[in-house]
Order: sequence, then structure tokens, then C-alpha cells
Amino acid sequence: MSNPSTGTGMRTFSVIILAIFALILLIGGIWLAVLGGSIYYIVAGLLLLVTAILLKKSNSKAFFVYAALMLGTVIWGVWEAGTDFWALAPRFDILGLLGLWLLIPAVSRGISDAKTGKIVLSGTLIIAIVVMIYSIFNDPQEINGEIKTAQPKQAQAIAGVAPEDWPAYGRTQAGVRYSPLNQINSDNVKDLQVAWTFRTGEMKTENDSGETTNQVTPIKIGNNMFMCTTHQRLIALDPATGKEKWSFDPKLKADNTFQHLTCRGVSYFDANNTVQFAKSLESKRSTSTLCPRKVILPVNDGRLVAINADNGQRCTDFGNNGEVDLQKDMPFPYPGGYVPTSPPVITGTTIIIGGSTTDNYSTEEPSGVIRGYDVNTGELIWVFDTGAEDPNLIPAPGQKYVQNSPNAWAPLAYDEKLDIVYVPTGVGTPDIWGGNRTELAERYANSMLALNASTGKLVWDFQTTHHDLWDMDVPSQPSLADIKDKSGNIVPAIYVLTKTGNAFVLDRRTGEAIVPITEKPVPQTVKRGPQTKGERYSPTQPFSDFDLAPQDKLTDKQMWGATMFDQLMCRVYFKSLNYDGIYTPPSENGTLVFPGNLGVFEWGGMSVNQDRQVAVMNPIGLPFVTKLIPADPNRKQTAKGAGTEAGVQPMYGVPYGVEIKAFLSPLGLPCKQPAWGFVAGVDLNTHDVVWKKRIGTIRDSLPNLFQLPALKIGVPGLGGSISTAGNVMFVAGTQDNYIRAFNVTNGDQLWEGRLPAGGQATPMTYEANGKQYIVIMAGGHGSFGTKMGDYLVAYALPDQNK
Repeated sequence: MSNPSTGTGMRTFSVIILAIFALILLIGGIWLAVLGGSIYYIVAGLLLLVTAILLKKSNSKAFFVYAALMLGTVIWGVWEAGTDFWALAPRFDILGLLGLWLLIPAVSRGISDAKTGKIVLSGTLIIAIVVMIYSIFNDPQEINGEIKTAQPKQAQAIAGVAPEDWPAYGRTQAGVRYSPLNQINSDNVKDLQVAWTFRTGEMKTENDSGETTNQVTPIKIGNNMFMCTTHQRLIALDPATGKEKWSFDPKLKADNTFQHLTCRGVSYFDANNTVQFAKSLESKRSTSTLCPRKVILPVNDGRLVAINADNGQRCTDFGNNGEVDLQKDMPFPYPGGYVPTSPPVITGTTIIIGGSTTDNYSTEEPSGVIRGYDVNTGELIWVFDTGAEDPNLIPAPGQKYVQNSPNAWAPLAYDEKLDIVYVPTGVGTPDIWGGNRTELAERYANSMLALNASTGKLVWDFQTTHHDLWDMDVPSQPSLADIKDKSGNIVPAIYVLTKTGNAFVLDRRTGEAIVPITEKPVPQTVKRGPQTKGERYSPTQPFSDFDLAPQDKLTDKQMWGATMFDQLMCRVYFKSLNYDGIYTPPSENGTLVFPGNLGVFEWGGMSVNQDRQVAVMNPIGLPFVTKLIPADPNRKQTAKGAGTEAGVQPMYGVPYGVEIKAFLSPLGLPCKQPAWGFVAGVDLNTHDVVWKKRIGTIRDSLPNLFQLPALKIGVPGLGGSISTAGNVMFVAGTQDNYIRAFNVTNGDQLWEGRLPAGGQATPMTYEANGKQYIVIMAGGHGSFGTKMGDYLVAYALPDQNK
């Protein structure tokens, strides 16, 4: 016999749960409605409360009321989010589980006429389940198309670059990240296996920066591979086996006050290379007898070191015993204040390098000057100081470069035919308040500079963001490609990717737009809290017709959470911030910054197959929150160094500090609904995004106890993509520890390899002894939160598939 008291007890428990949930929704819903948000949560709270009351009275109408709530939620959810599985999940999960709970016989025991109500409720739950199943296969955020252009049988030859090599950070100094190799292709990539693994022996220590990262892309020339470690040891490997040949330790002097500790790569010079040698002859400069082949290593404590590529010894005829002091003539030259993190461009005569300066720390920072050094002697040839009235003026004895001038921390690109180096710049620090900046100080900020590589003279410049207050640096190595314009003429183009998602396509000879660019009005005031003191705003900003930003403007419909409750709180949080679209001014109240500080594009850039007129890339979209903190601009400055790019930043010398953080729910999840990361394919004949797919899971973002099935959600990534003539795109970088391969034609995922640590780097590919390899650094990223490691992993096909 059944026990009536059991049903009463279960029903009482259910009533309490329903009442608590109703109260939460009513309080939060009223708060949201007052802020101008959706009234759904008030209606849902009332219906839950009515359900609780009716259930308390053992009234069968409780099931009908709950069924109405469930059906209304399904209709509301699809209206707001479409058939987006991850967007619908927090709208349906709690209510769906509660609905299933109400169907338990113990809950309805003793309620007359409950059967009909339970049937109706079951029907609404089935509708919700069907909608969720349908949404798995009909994602409104993805674009499903095919690139029609075919891969030509013969790839265009590149002077001075062997097809089997990867001799520069972007394979070529044009930054294309494309290889003509096709042994690994879209048909057999699924068979890739680990060929070898090399461990550097370096791990993050307690004395290292919070921004300690492993972002290296190795280079390969002939029978040698060269890579730098996080602490800037240079290692030469056998590319066929991964065995170490030699290593060089520059004895980096770093500590946890450095904002950055990383090495993206090194550069290579060979005096016997026909292209570089010809340029050397033109210059009539002497060549090095000690190091005809040298590796140029940037060191984070402000040095540039030249190492003999054959034996790992210093090139003692370069600079001072093989190194150049990049801190020379710097204002405020403190350790870590100026950090070269990206490999320099090397022409036949000149090493051209920029560097990173500390964000949001002080008005007394080093200069962001770009410099050209003699490739053989290390002698300073030219400068371009972005904040100086005469940017080419080399400081006289006792003089300094201009403090806080905009820097160039991302990799540069080079066109050897034009002898132009392309320099992406950021904003002069402090980043988030600019009331003290002069027109001269901002003249070359957030720009693409085209400089004569031999003289440093400006050829042209283009500014991507005016009066930047959002840290919208130009973050990526630009990509150079010859494309067709609307008239069918071949034009030498440069692709300038930005954190805003705008991809500016310019004639790299003149800087004129190939894809239309429009200056559009942007927000000038904030609606919540006081206006920022002493600040001004650019009335317009440039927007490209080629735009990879996730969407034009967020609304509270795009807020997210694990449940309807934290989704509600994210909606309240969103409505309480200042946000009127991109370029909403920073504020004391707090401003939503979207695209956020990580940007749509970061240092990984994109991969360009000029032969096929196709580009692939991995854009991201994660909002941040910036909050200005009033402060005395004359307050005493403490010890140098910031050690992080998030949290509270002091901005000494201006009337505000700033807090920068990701836009997260009370449970620590992003408040914006997924996807936060994509891969995309673009037809460069039209600049249309032909396909776009989510990439990545949350497998490595949760403790093992809370692991969810590895469903594709679309997670942020730091690191770039490459592509090959085998119709394959390779990319890692995501918050889960994988490297993946995609079909360039349609974006279908073809393969994934599990990495031993985070892969926040750009892969590369080469051929050795007739075998093609794919290599990725799995070293993790300190502030990004992925697992740290010291693994360089190479993949290849099994021997029988060669």
C-alpha cells in the first residue's frame, strides 16, 4: 500500500522549492524591469507562485498553470534566441527539471483529476525537448557555405623561401601563414599521429609574471628548427626527430612585476639567401664574417641578441658582444617597462623591431619607438618614434625618446619588392583615459604605419581607432596578398585586423581603401553615473565593410548563465552598465566593452592562401567591463611594474585608476551567451564570410567532477591559424587543450588532437626527409587560465600514408 504521507511530504517540499524560485524571479524580475529589461521573469515568478499555491491546496490546476509557464517559456525562448541550443539551455533547464519533478507520482498523489494536467504538462516538456534537439542541428550563429575557388595545381613560388620550409613567424614576412605543402590533406588528416614531442624543461615559477605565456611559433630552415622558450632560451632542434642540437641562454632578468613574459618567435638571417644578399649588395654595407647565418632573439628585459645559427654561439661582431640594448635612450628605463615579445622583421640590411610597454600603469613610461638596426653590426640605423614631432630624429647624447609614445608590440610585416615594413601600433599608455593626450601624441596611435624599411621614413599611415579609450590596439601581424579589385585588376593589398573586428583592406603601396571604409558616429556620453572628468571623445570611428565582429550591438537577450537565475542576474548586470554599442565611453559607473579587451582578433592574425584567394581565421567575442576609479593624479607612484592586464590598474599621473575584468555571471561564466569563439573562411574575391563555425568545448574549463559532454560551444582562443594547399586549416588556441583541423572549403572539422597543455600559440608546418609535419607549442597561458606546460608537439601521417 502507498503511504499518503509520502505524497504530502513530497508535495510540501515541491511547494517550498516553487515558492523560493518564484520569490527569486519576482525580486530579480522587478529589478530588471525597473532597469528597462524583459518582464518575462516577473510573469514566470507569478506563474510559479500560483503553481505553488495551487499545489499546496492539492488543486490539479497547478499542472495546467505550470504547463502554461513551460509552453510560454518555449515560445519566449525561441523568440529571443532562435534555435540556438546553448542560448535556450538556461531558459529551459531549471523549469524543465522542475516540470519532470512535478510528474513524479509522489508529488501528485492524493490530488484528484491530476492525470489530465500531467498529460498536458508532459506535452509541453516534450515540445521543449524537441526544440532543444532541433536546435543542436540548426545553429543560427553558424554559416554553412562552400568556397568555390579551387586550389591551383601549381603554387606561386616565393623567392628565397623553399616550399618545405617555414623560415619566418608567418612563414613569410608577408604574414600569410600558408604553406604549399599538401602531403597532409583533407582526405587523410584524420590519420595524424604524434610524431615526436620535445620538452623545454621550463615551467612558470612563482616569481614569473601573471602574463607568463608560451606563444612561440618555431621556424624551420633546411635541417634546423629554431624556437624560443618563455624565458627566452633559444633552442635548435632536428625537425625530423625533435632532438635538441644546441641551446643558448641569454640569462633573462625578469620577475613578477613584468606585465608580459613571453616569446612569440625568433627571426633568421642568411647572408647567402639570394633575396637578402641582393639587398645587402644594394646597401653597400659590410657583411658578417663571424655569423653569415644568424638567429635574432628578442629578450623581455630589453635586449636583442644575435646567435650563430650553426653553433649557438654569440655573434660577437654584433652590437656589444652579440647584443643590443633596447633600453638605450629610453625615458624611465625600468626592467619590464619595455618588452620585445614579437620576432623582428629582417630585410637584407636591417633588423626592425618594436616592443610592448606597460598598459595602464603610469604617465612616466618608456617610449614605443620602432627602430632599425644593421643586421650585421647591430648599429642603430633609423628610428620612428610615434610620439615625436620628428619621428625619425635619433636622440642626441643626453636626449631621450618621447615617453609613453604609442608602441608596436605585435609582429610586423614586410614587402621586399616595395621595401616597406608595415607596423601595427597601439595606444600610448595609460590606455583608458586620454584627456591629457595631444594631437601629436595620438597622430600614429592605433594605426598601420607603412615605413621605408631602409630609412624608417613614413610612406603612409592609416588610423583604425581615433582617441582610443578601450585598448583597441592593432594587435595582429598584417597579411599581405595580391587580390583582385572590383575592376578585376590585381592590387597589392594589406589586411589590417583589429580588436574591433574590422578588417581594413588597403592598397599597401598607398594606404587607400580597397574595401569601403565609413566614418560612423559613436556614443559621446554615458547614461549612468557622472560623466568622466576632463575627457573628450572622437565623434566618429572608421568601420570597414569587411567586418568579423560577432554582432553590431548586444542586447539583454544575449545574456547567459548556467541557469535562468544567473542569466537573470546577468541581465540585471548588463542593464546596470553603460552600454550603447561599440565605443561606449568608459565611466565611473562601469562600461561594457564589446568587443572586449581581448578583441575579435589578437596577435594570431589570419591565414591567407593567395593561390586560391581564400583566408581563414579564428575570431572571438568576449565582453569586458571597465570601471574608472577617481584618484589624485599627483598621488605617489609605487614600485614599477604591473604584472597583469586585468584587475585594478593605477594609471598614475591621470585623475583615474581603472578596473578591468571579464563580464562574468555570479557563477563565473561569461554573461554573454556562447559562442565566444569561431573559425571562419572568407572569399577574398568578394570578402564575404562563406562559412563560420563554433570551435571548442568547455571540457578543460570545469573541475573533473563537473565535466559535461564535450559538446561544441565555441570558446575563446589565443593563437592563430595556418592553412595548406592540402585544403586544411590548423588551429589550436582554445580554452580546451586541442589542436584541430578544418576543411578550408566548408569549415567542417576533420580531426582533433589532444594536447598535454594549453595550445595558446600558432602552429606551423614543414617537410623533413620527405615527410610533412604539423607542430604546435602546448605551453599554456597564465592569465588565460589554461594548463601550463613545456611541450612542443609534432604530428605526421603514419609512414605507410606518405
